[in-house]
Parts: sequence; structure tokens; C-alpha cells
Amino acid sequence: MIDIIDTIMWALGILFTVSTILVSLVIFLENRNPSKTIAWLLIFAVFPIGGLIIYIFFGQNVRRKKIFKTQKIFSNIKISHVFNNIKEFDNLLLVQKQAIVDNVIFNDSSMDNSKKVMSLLLNTGRTPFTLNNNIKILTNGNQKFNELIKDLKKAKHHIHMEYYIIKNSEIGNKIKEILIKKANEGVKVKILYDDVGCWRLWFDRKFFGDMRKHNIEIYPFLRSKIPFLNKRLNYRNHRKVVIIDGIIGYTGGINIGDEYLGKSKKFGFWRDTHMKIKGESVYMLQLIFLLDWYFASKNKIFDEEYFPSICYKGDSIVQIAASGPDSDWEVIHQAYFSAISKAKKRIYIQTPYFIPDESLMMALKTAALSGVDVRIIFPEMADHKIVHLASSSYFKDILKTGGKVYLYSKGFMHSKILIIDDDICSVGSANMDIRSFMINFEVNGFIYDEKVTKRLEKDFMKDIGNSKEITYEDYINKPLIQKIKESASRLFSAIL
Repeated sequence: MIDIIDTIMWALGILFTVSTILVSLVIFLENRNPSKTIAWLLIFAVFPIGGLIIYIFFGQNVRRKKIFKTQKIFSNIKISHVFNNIKEFDNLLLVQKQAIVDNVIFNDSSMDNSKKVMSLLLNTGRTPFTLNNNIKILTNGNQKFNELIKDLKKAKHHIHMEYYIIKNSEIGNKIKEILIKKANEGVKVKILYDDVGCWRLWFDRKFFGDMRKHNIEIYPFLRSKIPFLNKRLNYRNHRKVVIIDGIIGYTGGINIGDEYLGKSKKFGFWRDTHMKIKGESVYMLQLIFLLDWYFASKNKIFDEEYFPSICYKGDSIVQIAASGPDSDWEVIHQAYFSAISKAKKRIYIQTPYFIPDESLMMALKTAALSGVDVRIIFPEMADHKIVHLASSSYFKDILKTGGKVYLYSKGFMHSKILIIDDDICSVGSANMDIRSFMINFEVNGFIYDEKVTKRLEKDFMKDIGNSKEITYEDYINKPLIQKIKESASRLFSAIL
């Protein structure tokens, strides 16, 4: 009996060894970023069996393998008729590219950085800019939900919601009751949720079940038929989008849960940034939602009624950029790099996770060494310990090159913003980390408006007042055990 067990164990050992070697060879031949390759090979060396299992569910290069087909879906669904109120879609992109070249939008050389970012997003994300927008910045959950609830109650035609996290919570139930009421009034209500982000609702079928009884359509994005066992498990829909009647849109960093209202005993006050859009950029939020809806439900609803004519709302120029493993380009990542590398005055960043790749890190260091005012606000408390430790390891080089780092201490910093000089800012769902830039489905609004940028800058300075600045000397004088933890966590930063 012992001999049989020994033989089985020996055979399993050989099987896993061969499998690990083959997977390692595949990773090597994929010509990934060297840091990612080294991180995976290190995992296989330390945890040969566990590493193989982790790779199967979290490590496959989905963008390369084309598991997601949104770009193909985008081409197959002849959506151009949707833009009759602007221009035919592909022609619109061509016209806008030429308008930038001809200085029709910006004729001031000081706006060259804005033109570069706009052109990049037109080429990589098929993301048209719109000129008719009014932007309202919302700096915490109370502001966001107060505005959202007011607008939901006024909905006449449709409500579309897409969230990474929706919780059966006080605010969740308040919104649920409003949605049921609106559905009973004849408003078309559709909800998309991330199946892993909303894992708690696997065990609470009643929350969505009650809404489905009132003809509210609800679908998971990337359903996990067996919880936590899915080859696409690693690729989450991290977007937060609401569209009301095709004329009002919301996006940013705030999910649906009571913690975003500061009711978490662990985190206390929750500092976040969201924005409310009135205007033609809502068309792009709508298109992103409808593409995701088609991906999840296989239902095409690209009807003109979802893209109503919009009268004058404001003068903010906005591009809504979506990125994810369905795209050939890392759209938000590349836009960040372009904006940061061309900054002349300031680069202000708020993010709960800071794991930049080598290109972004080099751009930030070069900017700081060139005299650009580089500042990062990061949470003092951690919600994901390893990610927090890995993030902290990157601050040494920022501080060494003259950048400034602040640890937000009033509560938890979950805001995801980028401010470049006086005229470019970005608000959305993407963190400043590799996962957001290369793995998750994200959406950010890039805003070319001095007033909105100044508003975000004002909020940023207020947050500095609620933060502790750390210096290069502070970092150097950290306890050795802390440095070891951070360095060890950083080894896996490429795959966190």
C-alpha cells in the first residue's frame, strides 16, 4: 500500500514538474514584460504546485489570446447610426483628428499636451471628444449618492447601472427601492455587476431577486459558474457607470455600499472622487455600457432612443476612455504616460494603490528631476496589505528625485485622480497600478478644462491638510523588517 502511495505521489510530482516547465516555457515565449516573467518564474520556483494553479486562473495573457471579443463586437454591431446627432462614428474620429492637427480645438501652444493626449485617445481607444459638457465633481459618498438619488427619482425613460461592487446595505436598499418604483412606472432599468466584486450576493439571492420580480434586467459580467474557478477570474469589470435617460452620467471611484458613506468601523471617513456629467460625453458612457451589456446578455439594444439629442450644457471638453483586456492598447495607461511625460508645472496623483510599471515610474522620476511639482496622496491605512506594502516600496525613488508623498490620515483614500498642469485632469475607476492599466475593465474621463482642473486641485490641497508628508529620510530610516516586507511584496507587484 505504501509503495502504491509513493508511486502515485512520484507520478504527481513528475506531472506538476513537467507542467510547470511547460507553462514557464509558454510565459517565456510570450515575450511579456520581463518583470512579469521573472515574477511568475519566481512563484513557480517557490511554490511549484500552488504557482501552477494560480497561473491557470490568474496568469494567462487574455489580451493576447483574444478571449474577450469586444473590439470584434464593436465592428460587427453597426453602431454608427447611433451618432446621427453628432456625425457618423468613424468619420467623426477622422474629422476630430484633423481638427486637432489644424488647431481648430486648441490654437495655443501651451495646450500641446492636451492635443497629444486627445490624439492618443482617438487612435488607441476610438474615443471621440465632446465639447458640450457640464462637469460636477463629487468628493465623497454623501455628495455622490445625494445627487444620484435625486436624478434617479427624475428618470423618465431608462436607468443603466454598471458597478464593480453592489452591496446589500442601507444605501444599496435605498437605491433598490427607487429602482423598483421607477420600473413600476415604466422606466427601463438595467444593471450590470461584476460577479466577483459582488461575491456576497452569491449567498443573498433575494437582493437582486426582488428587483427581477419587477422586470428589472440584471446580468453579471464574467459570471463564475463555479465560484473562484474560472480562467477569466482575474479579469474583473472595475467600472462604475450610471446613465439616466441618456443625458446624465456618473463615473468615478465610488461603488454602492455603506463604507463609501463613511460607515465602516475599520475605515471611517471614506475619501473618494466621482463626477456627474451632463452633456454629449454621456453618449460614450452609454456606448460603453451597451457594449458591456451585449457582452454579458447577448442582447443588442443600440437604439437611437438611448442617444437623445442634447441641448447646450456647458463648455467642458471631455473624452471618456475605456480600457481592458478586450483592447489591443492599454488606453488609460498610455494616456497617463503621455500626459505625465509632457507635464511642465505639476503632476498631482491620488490613488489607493501605487504600483506603476517601469515606463510610468521613469516618467514620474524624470518629471520630478526636471523641476515639475510631483505629489502623490496615498492612504495611510491599508485595505489590501500586500498591495499596500508593494506600493510603499515605490515611494523611495519618487522621494529621492524630489517628488512629494503624503499619507492620508483622516480616513481611507480611495480617490483615483490625475491632475496635469492647469488644463488636464482625469477622474475614473482606474488605480495607478498594473492591474487597472493592463488587466481590469476600467473607465476614466479625461477633462480638458481649467475650471474643473482647478476644482480638483483645490480638493487635492485640502487633502494634503489631512495627510502626513513623508520624506526621503523617513523612508531610509524605516525599520529593517518593514523594508524587507515591502521589498518582498514588490517582487510580486507585476502580477498583483
